[in-house]
Amino acid sequence: MRIDQWLSLLIIALMMGAFVWGRYRYDLVAVSSLLVAVTAGIVPAKIAFSGFSDDIVIIVGSALIVSAAISRSGIMDLALRRFSPERRGPRMQLIILVAIVAALSAFVKNIGALAIMIPVAVQMARKSRVSPSMFLMPMSFASLLGGLMTQIGTSPNIIVSRVREEITGQPFTMFDYTPVGLALSVAGVVFLGLFYKLLPERSRVETSMDEAVAIKNYTTEAKVIMPSGAIGRSVSWLQKPAGGDAMVTAIIGGGGQRRTPLPDTVLKDGDLLIIEGEQSALDKIVSEAKLQLSDRKHEAETRQDISSVEAIVGEHSRLIGVSAKDVALFHNTGLNLLAVSRRDRRFTERLGEIKIRNGDVVVLQGDLQKLPDLLREWGCLPLVARDLKLGNARNGMIPVMILLATMGATAFGGIPVATAFFAAAFLMVVTGSVPLREVYHHLDAPILIMLAALIPISDSLRTTGTTEIIADLLSRTAEMLPPFGALTLILVAAMAVTPFLNNAATVLVMAPIAATFAAKLGFRPDAFLMAVAIGAGCDFLTPIGHQCNTLVMGPGGYRFGDYARLGLPLSLIVVLVSVPALLAVWPI
Repeated sequence: MRIDQWLSLLIIALMMGAFVWGRYRYDLVAVSSLLVAVTAGIVPAKIAFSGFSDDIVIIVGSALIVSAAISRSGIMDLALRRFSPERRGPRMQLIILVAIVAALSAFVKNIGALAIMIPVAVQMARKSRVSPSMFLMPMSFASLLGGLMTQIGTSPNIIVSRVREEITGQPFTMFDYTPVGLALSVAGVVFLGLFYKLLPERSRVETSMDEAVAIKNYTTEAKVIMPSGAIGRSVSWLQKPAGGDAMVTAIIGGGGQRRTPLPDTVLKDGDLLIIEGEQSALDKIVSEAKLQLSDRKHEAETRQDISSVEAIVGEHSRLIGVSAKDVALFHNTGLNLLAVSRRDRRFTERLGEIKIRNGDVVVLQGDLQKLPDLLREWGCLPLVARDLKLGNARNGMIPVMILLATMGATAFGGIPVATAFFAAAFLMVVTGSVPLREVYHHLDAPILIMLAALIPISDSLRTTGTTEIIADLLSRTAEMLPPFGALTLILVAAMAVTPFLNNAATVLVMAPIAATFAAKLGFRPDAFLMAVAIGAGCDFLTPIGHQCNTLVMGPGGYRFGDYARLGLPLSLIVVLVSVPALLAVWPI
């Protein structure tokens, strides 16, 4: 081997060791490795930053925006209620989630199936008081397994089909992959449901920050008016979406009369409700029952620069001792008072009549450009930025329709995944499904930088000719093995290579090797080509071999080494199940 080939292997080995060590953040490790590779001449300087334009970076970044839009739409709240998480334990929820993702991945691109289910998993985890890390990595692994069941489920299957056509004149058909892929998916779902505790519990820094400023007793008021679904319904029906995190504390009828908010009290058109609870729970009640949150209307409610903010009333604030009604807050400033929180106090009076005190926490809605100056003027200090939905407009089914169209276009329209998801992210922004000001907040920069830096480093294996040496070594080793041993070697080699090459490149490298080897020994190539597709589609050991694994790394708060804890035994199961299944379905 030449010196550049040894250097390429050494840099990648040291980088992987640093990832597993976890002392430094993964994006810093990746960028450092790229700089070392450029300095050593392994990666030419002119292509050092080519990874930033790679399809994988575009797909992951776009999928993060799409997933955020789905989460904001409120549709996932309805799906969550359908699952009835309060009646099922976390293990059963996990099994439901991984089974759904695996089934969806058989008919749409696996990253699309995963993107639509991530918001469901995050909300389900929050509802069940468990970390999202319990659900997200198993769902990613399930999406990889489910993609093996059909030709359109994952890119390796499509490429292997083309290679077979070049060799035999006959491509694999849509469901040739199903027998083995289905067996692997079932085995994988069972394993993930039984052994998910191999995965350590993780949480994001942002999540802990939200919990540090969590306020559970906001009080707001909302009106029951047509076309609200709450008319004629009971108070208990109204409170159900909140899951016990919010409750109606007072009902004021259209004529000003007060009624006791008993669980079976029927709501009427024109009722004004005083509701107390967590901000997210209040938002669920208001949005799902289509209540009117405020009588004060901005000139354009759908404007992108109308936003809500949490703030603490300072000791010198001009609001102390007065109410929003006293100072005509909306007319004088354009600010809506959406909610108030005071320690150890439950309000039953109307929101605009509450006398503000020093230390109260308020939710104010107004023009985003004017909010900083207005908060300063009124002596209010903004809290840490959070995803505040109360008072923000939602676009309902629009994000879901965009995502469904995207998945359909990639599955049946022949549109590349990167192009389709980039277009979907753009449409999410222009339709207001994700506010423009929040777009870059949802882009997980460390993940994207890590991917962009790793792509030219991984490609150095090919450009230095190292992959050819590895391929030749595999071929010579496989010749000495019995058929099932050779098939196992090809499968394991593909699984080992795919973290460093993307799965499509793995197939392009390994498929000709597998076919040539089969021809030398007089075997049919089908089982070996299928083994390459399975190996290339099953990267369970790292977050970098497949974009699905990368997509859940940030939301799950995972470390690089976490993937091997759950992925290594799952990889062993894939080998143990797929080799005999391949030999049974595709005799050699």
